[in-house]
Amino acid sequence: MHISVEKASFLKALSHGQSVVEKKTTVPIISTVLLQAADGFLSITATDMDMALIERIPVEVKASGAACVSASLLHDIVKKLNDKTVIDLTISDDASRLFIVSGRSRFDMGCLPVEDFPQLVQSEITHKFTLPAPVFRHLIDATRFCMAVEETRYNLNGIHFHDHEEGGKQYLRAVATDMHRLACIECETSDDIKGMPHVIIARKTIQEIRKLLDDAEAPIEIGLSSTRVEFNVQGAGYSAMLTARLVDGTFPDYKSAIIVDNDKSLIVATKSFAETIDRIGTVVTNDKLRAIRLNACDNQAVVSAVSQEFGSATEEMDVDFAYSEPVDVCFNVRYLIEVAQQINAEEMELLLLDADSSILIKPVGNPHMVYILMPMQV
Repeated sequence: MHISVEKASFLKALSHGQSVVEKKTTVPIISTVLLQAADGFLSITATDMDMALIERIPVEVKASGAACVSASLLHDIVKKLNDKTVIDLTISDDASRLFIVSGRSRFDMGCLPVEDFPQLVQSEITHKFTLPAPVFRHLIDATRFCMAVEETRYNLNGIHFHDHEEGGKQYLRAVATDMHRLACIECETSDDIKGMPHVIIARKTIQEIRKLLDDAEAPIEIGLSSTRVEFNVQGAGYSAMLTARLVDGTFPDYKSAIIVDNDKSLIVATKSFAETIDRIGTVVTNDKLRAIRLNACDNQAVVSAVSQEFGSATEEMDVDFAYSEPVDVCFNVRYLIEVAQQINAEEMELLLLDADSSILIKPVGNPHMVYILMPMQV
């Protein structure tokens, strides 16, 4: 193999690959990337045995071939090379060494046998559909911060995707929860998603596909089976295919949580409300509970926070809350800010009941984005 490649595209592909590979492993081949050059393209393959990423970038191929090298080391070398010089990659005749030349810099890396590189056992894809890249980015960004992180709740460590029909229209719905908060977002799609498997896409897979979406130009092709998901991404001068195992578990029945009896509507200006929460929450930034209190009555709301170590803060707001009976409820300040940051509408609605009940939050005029926050007992 002998190729010449521009640093920018090579480094971006390597950064994607080295975040996929298993870094802490006793099997060295799992920490490598497979480089394959042919027909004017370089394919870079990385896997951790649960996920595999194949990314193709255009290069000048002077001689085709393949090599397996350390993902992290190659990434670090390329990252530190001069931006203005072309990178030449050559493998030795016995395929045991990879030589990297860029300007006046020379590197000599050891290679592992290409035939030892693992191959994922792939199940047959049973369902395929496409989504515009901005739509898929929105579904991920608006829900991923609600994913759980506890290993014991493996079925919550991801985003649940399924089809949903309402009013004769088909929607793709994304749901995530850590049992303290819940995000439920949906977008209208074609009938292609009808009957798709209900799946949970794991946290790491979500993180990796989200990186690829930043440069996606064409609609994303998504393939599903009962055990595997496959994404095909096309960008300017490159293509990528990410395939991964799905979470083997059942997502909890969340639908009853988004149908609540909360009958007190509080409407606030989204931007000013987020700024108020952020300001008042400053005093509890370092507290373990990070609790903030919201008291609403007669079109007025008082946002307050108390820290035994740093003091207290209070701010009054004009709101749309036409109830003379006050509602007083406490929430985690970070959770409230993260929800407000996802709402692009000028106004957001908070449906309240009492201090012990969850709160439902949604943009005014958008029924396809719903958040649930559990209250805190302080």
